[in-house]
Amino acid sequence: MYAETLKLIVHARRRRPSHRLHRRLDALLRRLADRTSAPRAEDTQDEIWRLWMSYPDPCAAAELERATRAIVAGDYPAAERILHRLVALHPGYAEAWHKRATLFYLQARDAESVRDFGHALALEPRHFGAMLAFAELCIAAGRRDDALFALDAALELNPHLAESRARYEALLAERPAHAGH
Repeated sequence: MYAETLKLIVHARRRRPSHRLHRRLDALLRRLADRTSAPRAEDTQDEIWRLWMSYPDPCAAAELERATRAIVAGDYPAAERILHRLVALHPGYAEAWHKRATLFYLQARDAESVRDFGHALALEPRHFGAMLAFAELCIAAGRRDDALFALDAALELNPHLAESRARYEALLAERPAHAGH
C-alpha cells in the first residue's frame, strides 16, 4: 500500500485533480508554491483548506465539518461513522478520504490510513497535507527515503511549512553519505 501511494505522489504532476474540486484551487496553489508569497502564505493556505473542505453537495460538506469536530473532540467512533458514510455516498470527495485517513492515523491504524491517504491523493494530487501525513507514516515504518520524497513533493507545493522543511532537512542529514549515489 505504501508503494501505491508513493506512485501517486511521484506522478502527481501528470495527473489532473478531480473535476469536483473548486477551480480556484489552481490559482491558489500556484500562489502558494511561489516562495516570494510568504506574507500571504497563511491566508492562501486557509483558503485552500476551506475549498478542500467544500463540496458541491452542501449536506456532505456539513457532515465533513461534523466529523472534523468529532475528531477534535476525541469522539473517534462518531467521526468514523460519519466518515464511512461520507466516503460511501461521495467517493469523489477527496477531503472526506483525507479526514478518515487522519482519523486512522490518530488511532495508529496505519494500513487503513495509508490506503485512505492514497484515495485522497488519487482525487487531489496536490494535497500537501496528505503527503505530509503519509511521510510521517513512512518514517514510522522505517521508509525514510519514501518519507523524504513525500516531504519534498509537499514542500514543492507549499514551501512555507517551516516544521516540515526542518523535518525534511533532519531526515536528509541522517542519510548515510553514500545514500542516493
